[in-house]
Amino acid sequence: MDAHEVNRAWAKLALFVADVFASVPRKDQRAKSDCYLRGLMLDGRRKSIQAMAERLPDGNEQNLQQFVNQSTWDPLPVRRRIAERMVPQIGPDAWAVDDVSFPKDGNMSVAVAPQYCGALGKQANCQVAVSVHAVSDTASCPLQWRLFVPQEWAHDAGRRKKAGIPQEVGHREKWRLALDTLDELAGWGLVPPMVVADAGYGQNADFRAGLSERGIGYAVAVRSDMTVHPHDARPTAPAWSGNGRRPQPRYRHKPSPVSALAMSHGRPAFHEVTWRQGSRGPMRSHFLAVRVRPAGVRARRLARSAATAEHGHWDGVLPEVTLLAEWPEDAQQPTDYWLTSLPADTPVAELVRLAKIRWRIEHDYRELKHGLGLDHFEGRSWAGWHHHVTLVTAAHAFLTEQRLAPKADTADSPSTRSSTPSKTC
Repeated sequence: MDAHEVNRAWAKLALFVADVFASVPRKDQRAKSDCYLRGLMLDGRRKSIQAMAERLPDGNEQNLQQFVNQSTWDPLPVRRRIAERMVPQIGPDAWAVDDVSFPKDGNMSVAVAPQYCGALGKQANCQVAVSVHAVSDTASCPLQWRLFVPQEWAHDAGRRKKAGIPQEVGHREKWRLALDTLDELAGWGLVPPMVVADAGYGQNADFRAGLSERGIGYAVAVRSDMTVHPHDARPTAPAWSGNGRRPQPRYRHKPSPVSALAMSHGRPAFHEVTWRQGSRGPMRSHFLAVRVRPAGVRARRLARSAATAEHGHWDGVLPEVTLLAEWPEDAQQPTDYWLTSLPADTPVAELVRLAKIRWRIEHDYRELKHGLGLDHFEGRSWAGWHHHVTLVTAAHAFLTEQRLAPKADTADSPSTRSSTPSKTC
């Protein structure tokens, strides 16, 4: 936005800030949040505090630095209010779990470490955050963030103290952070219609089982080497001789990679599906949906544990899900695969639409990073990172609201429940 557009929206932004930042106790802090949001939304290549302060007529670099890096305001209630406000407006078809990386120099920025950096497509020095987004075909918005703390930070007391990492925060795998975030959002009264995720999460049997345990349906990408049994495969046990332990039922045929199983059906089994209109016309390809039973040591252990806890024994049967495979017309073999726990009678076109709906969060990341400076933060502290990410999320939510006009009701804010219900700005 240019300065004229920001000024024109200033009144709406003031109402938005009054609602979303109602939990921030001091009036001057709320004023700084308004100023920071305007700085994020103004045109400009860099969205560092210094650069924004120079562009803003009321910008004060020292005040903004203190507000973001040293101030003790709690970002969690702000994010909660954003989520409560945005979910009804977006009307999500799914929540998308993803992670985003921030390349960094040096080793003192909070949670920075050599690790895979999606922004660069290789191993690099970076921070990584897990995010959950509400997603529909027309809009999306981040609901919550978790900063991934690498193993090397778990017991490095010196760096942890300098970065201000809370004592209770340690190393936790990304898939666990994702489930933690879903639990936190559920505590706010927000439950996903279903979850979509890339293969970094979908390949993980514990993540899929965690979603199922929470009663959350999913459509998650998996790699071509993921192994499965056909849905009609049944475990059997050899006859017991009467000596030793009774044989346990097991699948007697080796599971197949999803790539081999999909290929075995042949190209004629793949049917054309159009799932949305793209910028260059209809998005279409050929898809196959078949019922399968995911295999692997971890999948088997999780199934046995769940069945034993519920029934006291396990009959050896692995859970059944749907494998969705894509075979583009110009490809020599199938190229993409998903596992989904949605009902078996879900139309293939709907499975495809939901499996592909993650494209919306690429719009989020482009705007969050390139337009709103998500990765321009130059501070090093835990509090500073979370304050900045929260402010960027608020700016993104405000812009999303403007795009979603005409006005729509939002859930009441704690600051407005005794008066007029909050409306979309």
